[in-house]
Amino acid sequence: MKKFSVLLLALLASPAMAQDVSIPHSVFELPNGLRVIVHEDRSMPIAAVNVWYHVGSGYEEPGRTGFAHLFEHIMFEGSANVPRGDFDRLLEAAGGSNNGSTNVDRTNYFETVPAIALELAIWLEADRMGGLLQTMSQQKLDIQRDVVKNERRQSYENRPYGMFWETASAALYPAQHPYSWSTIGSMEDLSAASLQDVESFFRRYYAPNNAVLSVAGDVDAAEVRRIAERFFGWIPRGEEVRRPDLPVPSLASTRHLTLEDNVTLPQINLMWRTPPIYTADDAALNALAEILAGGKNSRLHKRLVYDEQVAQSVSVFNQGKLLAGDFYVRITARDGVPLNRLEQTTLEEIAKVASAAPAAAELQRVINGIETQFVRSLERVGGKADQLNAYLYYTGDAGYAQRDLARYRALTPADIQRVAREYLADRNRIAISIVPTGQQALAAGGKEVAR
Repeated sequence: MKKFSVLLLALLASPAMAQDVSIPHSVFELPNGLRVIVHEDRSMPIAAVNVWYHVGSGYEEPGRTGFAHLFEHIMFEGSANVPRGDFDRLLEAAGGSNNGSTNVDRTNYFETVPAIALELAIWLEADRMGGLLQTMSQQKLDIQRDVVKNERRQSYENRPYGMFWETASAALYPAQHPYSWSTIGSMEDLSAASLQDVESFFRRYYAPNNAVLSVAGDVDAAEVRRIAERFFGWIPRGEEVRRPDLPVPSLASTRHLTLEDNVTLPQINLMWRTPPIYTADDAALNALAEILAGGKNSRLHKRLVYDEQVAQSVSVFNQGKLLAGDFYVRITARDGVPLNRLEQTTLEEIAKVASAAPAAAELQRVINGIETQFVRSLERVGGKADQLNAYLYYTGDAGYAQRDLARYRALTPADIQRVAREYLADRNRIAISIVPTGQQALAAGGKEVAR
């Protein structure tokens, strides 16, 4: 059995006893600034190629929103040597798969292929980095603009509870801050985007010195270097890109907003400001989220879903990002249950943690679960390639895995109590009630209608 499989089984049996969880790798940089991470995993004849461009909606400007996500679509529309449709066709013919995603901090593109097709996957990524603008046209822009608009309708306007994320972003961050708009962008900005606008955006951000290529699987590091130099080495360095470095003010007051929607069950969403990802208290807040709603025996889930039977579902998570973090509590009520009751119960449970640290056994259960989830995320080479990229982007060290888990192993019940007190209990929050049309009486707090 391969080393990683043995490690996985050991962690699943007793996560707290694991001493060494790492993703062995090497890093090198091409003269044009492209950094390459390579992890060799010979357990299966599979390879993953993962490219992070250091641009997400958090790099955009007012009036120019949605560009990062728009390019997630345009990048599949053909490049200098790959006609439209051939990117998918060539990979599928080789037995591979691919996709992409966008968030506030980055855009990534990834392929999983038989190891023998590694060169194909890297060539395809290089061709669209260096040759996309050669085939860019107004027609392509118009087609993908319409696709994104339709995606926005399906994911936001026409989906139950779909306008929550856009409403939450605008409420959590001041106007003009790049975290204050949705990743998909506004309809107005998408409509106004010109061909010159999007080409300028590509030249600025889709350059080798603003990207990292991560390769994991049944590969040889020296061979990956040869392939990367051959296919990416000719692409010229772009202008230097500065990461967003904007102040994120604390929430000035507690606000209650109400959205009416075509839904059956009301939902309450509570949000607090927390620190950026991988900073000192990020791990403790992640653990606190699990204590509150991580599984059927968690505090909020047990009380609201099982004991009092006033909620259909409960989820809690801390979302750390480059510039700030946000702590979310999302509770879907049972039919007709007033959301004030669910908000009050949530505040009571947070206050309990703030006044009395959780038991050591409760915290250890959470830490064990976090370790297990972490290792499961690394079962596939694609997961490892992406995690290496994430570590490099956010911490500057692709080898952060061991220190990442060490953050959780070092947590004490007093740490959980402290972050509950410091960031949540009696702190300003945003509360968004989503209620069935015509049932604003179910909303929590005031009746400020979200716009």
